Amino acid sequence: MTNAPKVIVHEDRDALQAFLAGRFIGRMAQVVGEFDEANVVLTGGSVGIGLLETINAHPDRDLAPWGQIHFWWGDERWVPRDHPDRNELQARQALLDHVPVDAAKVHAFPASDDGLSLDEGAEHYAAELRAAAPPNLPLPAFDLVYLGVGPDGHVASLFPGLAGIRERDRTVVAVRNSPKPPPERLTLTIPVINSGARVAVFATGAEKASAVGLALAGASPDEVPLAAVRARRRTGIHLDRDAAAQVPQRLLDPGEYWTSADERPEAE
Repeated sequence: MTNAPKVIVHEDRDALQAFLAGRFIGRMAQVVGEFDEANVVLTGGSVGIGLLETINAHPDRDLAPWGQIHFWWGDERWVPRDHPDRNELQARQALLDHVPVDAAKVHAFPASDDGLSLDEGAEHYAAELRAAAPPNLPLPAFDLVYLGVGPDGHVASLFPGLAGIRERDRTVVAVRNSPKPPPERLTLTIPVINSGARVAVFATGAEKASAVGLALAGASPDEVPLAAVRARRRTGIHLDRDAAAQVPQRLLDPGEYWTSADERPEAE
């Protein structure tokens, strides 16, 4: 498979975050220079938020074209907008409140106190995706999608055995029985995630090693959702040494992660 994932192993979580932070700043300058704007999908979790904190502390932070980047989220917990568990709030505290983003380009999921039901929240975000898409295309042109991985192999809020991982028609689905709290969530689906030019997956810690190893060995996405992730151009799986413990040596990629300039999809 030409777009099979490339595995990059880092010494530890700090090294992983530092590497991706530098790549983010350079990548955004390149994409905006070519297309005048960029679309990035953020994720939560300790590494996802830690990456944003690392970008904020990076000496080249202000070289990024912040006002021309659209920020989206891969999933969100169905909690009030000011709840400390909300991915959007954590991302704002870690990075977005510290850089000159365009507020109109920050596309947060609805919150539980916005006056919408969970299903209405899913449709609201799906409508926002459609509204931001180029003419004759169903989605924004995502240049970079960030994903964390759970010990069970879940990505975004697509969990093993639940219907969301099998969804192919809808872009956003409601989750009501998440195996980790809170039970209600909103999430992008695999076709949306895989529409990204590049997906950067990251996992740290020995508790992630089994899921990562199974996904790379060809496990069913229904059992290990990470196995379904295939970006349009490049899928990079970034691991620390503990999380890489069960990755076959033949799959490790010693080369560079970012390569040539992106090619966005052409409108039909």
